[in-house]
Amino acid sequence: MGGLISINLEENYKKNEKFLQSLNEIAMERQIQLQYQMQERQRALQIARSRDIFLWFSAFNITAATGLLTGFRRTKRPYLLAPLVPLMFVNLYYWDLAYGNKVHRIRMEAEHIMSHESDMLELPCGLPTPSSVDQGRLDAEEKKKIHPPLP
Repeated sequence: MGGLISINLEENYKKNEKFLQSLNEIAMERQIQLQYQMQERQRALQIARSRDIFLWFSAFNITAATGLLTGFRRTKRPYLLAPLVPLMFVNLYYWDLAYGNKVHRIRMEAEHIMSHESDMLELPCGLPTPSSVDQGRLDAEEKKKIHPPLP
């Protein structure tokens, strides 16, 4: 009788363990998907921001170029055209970032770094451990006790 109960308990335990493992896998897959979708949204925001900066900087560049060319035509002094060179470089950089393939080149460079220079990506002191996180939490509580916030 006792052997039959222990066998049923072991079978139930194994079934529960498999069930919990599948739940953990689903939860982890959902977390990974959530993080990926959030990163996609952040990249879309960055590209939209780059496009907005490009439009504003282009408007400034056109205004400045018009003024500088007008000044050059009136005075025939070539040094008035000198600011156009850095303005055009910056404008082209933002165009490449907003509408060109700069994002793809950045991604390729990041993949190269991750595959060939992974030692550059290591965190100082390695990955945090649960004990180091708990120690940091305890240290923060201790600091609150020593230096309470002002009311």
